[in-house]
Amino acid sequence: MVQTLSLQFENESGRSASITINNPIIPADPEQVVAVMDEIIAKNVFTSTGGKYVAKKSAQTVDREVTIIVLPSEE
Repeated sequence: MVQTLSLQFENESGRSASITINNPIIPADPEQVVAVMDEIIAKNVFTSTGGKYVAKKSAQTVDREVTIIVLPSEE
């Protein structure tokens, strides 16, 4: 199972922008997530096509299970 942490921000143009972090510590500490998101905004670490990140919108962990399908060879 693959787990990611998705951080959603609002940018200067009012649109959504996100950052995805692979293999986060689970369960995520909400206070730590807020602190990191605040720091990203304060330091202008990332920008998007709509400009700088200006506000926090949401955060979520996502679980995804990947199953590889073995295809028969075509001989």
